Amino acid sequence: MLTIPGYEGGPLVEGGAYLDNPLFWPVHLGTCLRGEDAQRAAFGADWDAAMELYRVLSAEQEWPMFSVPLCSGHTIYVVYRNFDGDQGVDYLIHHPTWRAAEILAVDDGHFMGPGMAWPELLSAARQPSTEGVDDPDARLLLLLPTLGDARLPGDATVALTSALSALTLIEEHADVASMLLRNQGQWAPARWRLADGVCINDGGYSYRNPGNAFALPEGRLREISNALNGGEAMDHQTSD
Repeated sequence: MLTIPGYEGGPLVEGGAYLDNPLFWPVHLGTCLRGEDAQRAAFGADWDAAMELYRVLSAEQEWPMFSVPLCSGHTIYVVYRNFDGDQGVDYLIHHPTWRAAEILAVDDGHFMGPGMAWPELLSAARQPSTEGVDDPDARLLLLLPTLGDARLPGDATVALTSALSALTLIEEHADVASMLLRNQGQWAPARWRLADGVCINDGGYSYRNPGNAFALPEGRLREISNALNGGEAMDHQTSD
């Protein structure tokens, strides 16, 4: 039986097989595809098939889980949490030396986040791995719902368009990429900055904002920042 230390949930199952289904991606990114235009562009004539896939992903009997290993030894877990009446997607991070995984973001009606800045998302996607989800495009799209960044670089749309083109049947890749970046997560895009070498933000719902009462401890914030950025300082403009 699959387990994540400290995570109390249902029957976790490997979700890797879903990644080969082009419809998985617009379903997974659904909360970032707000409005009829965005949904029409992403799902097209496949709406009914996508909704059937969503019902499978949300079944109480199996909770699909995806793992994204990082070079630091940490692993990001993406879990479809399928409690009856409490469904959503949890994004957690864990290291073998930790007693329990920490929550990066929660994508549901009681959302928490953001969990990553754009440079961190790109870094996590491109870190090499021989286990778990190893394709950079799949890692980028899988982790995209954690994004909340008010200062995106000019080439962000290019990277996202490339991933959508590689993995989905969406026709207007660039348009959908732009929509996804305009509708980052369910929270307002946060302003990120470095504080004593630690990447933090000002989001009111983020575990990575030290100003929040529920923020992660300082040591965890530093370790997570280093892991997501591949051990390098974040190359990002700061916002005061």
